[in-house]
Amino acid sequence: MKVAVLGAGAIGAYVGAALHRAGADVHLVARGPHLAAMRQHGVQVRSPRGDFTARAHATDDPSGIGPVDYVFLGLKANSYAACGPLIEPLLHSSTAVIAAQNGIPWWYFHRHGGPHDGQRVESVDPGGAVSAVLAPRRAIGCVVYAATELEGPGVVRHLEGTRFSIGEPDRSVSDRCLAFSQAMQAGGLKCPVEPELRSDIWIKLLGNISFNPISALSRATMRQMCLHGGTRRVIEIMMTETLAVAGALGCRPDISVERRLAGAERVGDHRTSTLQDLERGKPLELDVLLAAVVELAEITGVPVPTLRTVHAISDLLADRMRSAA
Repeated sequence: MKVAVLGAGAIGAYVGAALHRAGADVHLVARGPHLAAMRQHGVQVRSPRGDFTARAHATDDPSGIGPVDYVFLGLKANSYAACGPLIEPLLHSSTAVIAAQNGIPWWYFHRHGGPHDGQRVESVDPGGAVSAVLAPRRAIGCVVYAATELEGPGVVRHLEGTRFSIGEPDRSVSDRCLAFSQAMQAGGLKCPVEPELRSDIWIKLLGNISFNPISALSRATMRQMCLHGGTRRVIEIMMTETLAVAGALGCRPDISVERRLAGAERVGDHRTSTLQDLERGKPLELDVLLAAVVELAEITGVPVPTLRTVHAISDLLADRMRSAA
């Protein structure tokens, strides 16, 4: 199995290291000091489950890798439309693209069935720009439940969780999913093939759609947002509205708002990825988290007044950051 990890940051390098440990032919695409460190020392994984080093091939030039069986996308979703020059050299006729993204994916309605089958979600695929680069037929969905961070160039700190749920848009249990799942498991990760992966997408989105923008607006950690009565109530409403949109699309995730909040509170004083991006002056990945669900609410006729309000304010913040860049 030949795998390219495009965007081998904290999650991408962790997955690449695990697959390399399992015997896959892994190629990590990165840049800067992180790339230099991986070239010299390999990917050094620091984990409560045991430290290890994986000396996979690392490069900033995908054309030197050639076509692969799987591309694992570790890029932010707002980079997908521009990744054509990087991903094209990696593709052959049956290359699968596994996108480890939060939020609503560009392929959401691909082979979905029902009245919205094939519909484009403009917020995440504006004008079809992402689909033009990442054909939906190549997509394997992926919901990441692992938490990692770059402790330094070439050094991945694994904090918790090893689950990477994957699934086909058409809900089939395909050979390509099974093969990738087996390789991930051989590398020490959990990788269940979920026919109803969209339920996993909505379960994780419940947290991302609420905690991420609120954290950016308030500069608060997960625990602080949960313990503050006002923000906790806003988050409860946002989660309830999100579940209503999911239900209107025929998806009823098996989780309650209280259970989701309790899980977030247990995380403690963790800064969301959106807050970390804000602090580093990076673009905020809110379109796939919040704008997309507001768009889906419009499509289905579900009222989401609190989601709309938080979206308007956080979108202004994102615009100001773009203008200042």
